Amino acid sequence: MTAPYPDEFSAAVNLSLDAEALLRPLDKSDTAALGDYFLTLSEASKRVYGPHPFDRDTANAVCAGAGDDGTLRLLALHDETIVGYFILVLGIHDGDRRRYEPLGIELDHSTDCTLAPSVLDAYQNSGLGSHMMGHLKKIARALGRRRMLLWGGVRHDNPRARHFYEKFGFVEVGHFPAGGVNNSDMIADL
Repeated sequence: MTAPYPDEFSAAVNLSLDAEALLRPLDKSDTAALGDYFLTLSEASKRVYGPHPFDRDTANAVCAGAGDDGTLRLLALHDETIVGYFILVLGIHDGDRRRYEPLGIELDHSTDCTLAPSVLDAYQNSGLGSHMMGHLKKIARALGRRRMLLWGGVRHDNPRARHFYEKFGFVEVGHFPAGGVNNSDMIADL
C-alpha cells in the first residue's frame, strides 16, 4: 500500500452472505476499482450520499490524494471488488460547524471527526456497514478522536440510515433543510 496507515487499520470480517471482506484504507492504486464502485451504486444510494460525485474523475482525484489530506477512506473489498466506502475526515467542515454552533455544540477540529459512509446495494443488510463502522470507530479513537458527526447530516426520508447511526450511538441534535428535504445532524461520542 502507498497510503501512510499502519497495518492494524486493515482487518478481515465475515459477512452474513457467507463471505469474507477485507477492510483497508484506500491507496493511490485503487483508482479503477473505486471508479467501478462509484458507477455500480444505484441512483437511490447516490441520492442519499452527498460528499462528492460518483464518477471516474472523482475516483482519480480521490486516489491521487490518498493519505495526503487528513482524510482516511476505508474500503471493504470482497473478491477484490470494492463493496463499501467510508470517508473519515479528521476534523470538521465549515458547513457542519455553522449548523452546530447555534445548537450550542462546540466542535473541535483537533478531536472531532466527520463521517460519510456508503455500501454497495447488494451488500446492504449483510452486516458490512456494521463491521466497517465498528472498525472505523476504533481507528478514530486510535487517532485521538473523541466524537464523530455525519458529514452533511442524514436525510429524514432515509429511516434505515437513521436507525443504523442510532445503533452506533449517534444522537440527533438538530434539523435543517437541504436539497429539498429535511435533514438531521447526528453526533456520537467515541
